[in-house]
Amino acid sequence: MADEEQPQIYLVTPPEVALAEFAPRLEAVLDAHPVACLRLEFATRDADAVARVADGLREIAHARDVPLVVAEHLALVERLGLDGVHLTDGARSVRKAREMLGAEAIVGAFCGTSRHQGMSAGEAGADYIAFGPVVDTGLGDGTVAPRDLFAWWSEMIELPVVAEGALDAARIADLAPVADFFAVGEEIWRDADPAAALGALIAAMG
Repeated sequence: MADEEQPQIYLVTPPEVALAEFAPRLEAVLDAHPVACLRLEFATRDADAVARVADGLREIAHARDVPLVVAEHLALVERLGLDGVHLTDGARSVRKAREMLGAEAIVGAFCGTSRHQGMSAGEAGADYIAFGPVVDTGLGDGTVAPRDLFAWWSEMIELPVVAEGALDAARIADLAPVADFFAVGEEIWRDADPAAALGALIAAMG
């Protein structure tokens, strides 16, 4: 699939969101470009704070037929009327998430740079696998998901693969033939015009 179609955009919120300020920025991005999915990626562990933001963003996303998933917080999916969950612990929680949320929910798994974790997550019922970061961010242990990992996955595995982590135009151009989705978040939200910033990244796909 990845080498026959242009990759899709998987939009990620900033880790901290002031709804009144962020909502119009999100609306502008969603109205300017096709987005396959939106992920709530919050730093806070305050469930009420997450719920308040999620309620507002759900209305914006669903009005544009964009599914909304939340990172990690399985218990909030049904409570907040979200479409699924993005897990950050590889394959470990995938089976539990699938059992809790049912067959229709989106269950994604971030697997770092581990092909083995990706395959295990797929076998456990994940709908997509995310690898990253794709460049050295200076954070974590410095391990980078290489192009070869995406190339192997797109050739051998049918499950969609997401590239994320410190994406720029050059890396997107390089990975476009071997990725199904690009998870884009802080790369555009720090820009004064996030819709234009996303447009530049999309143009880099070729």
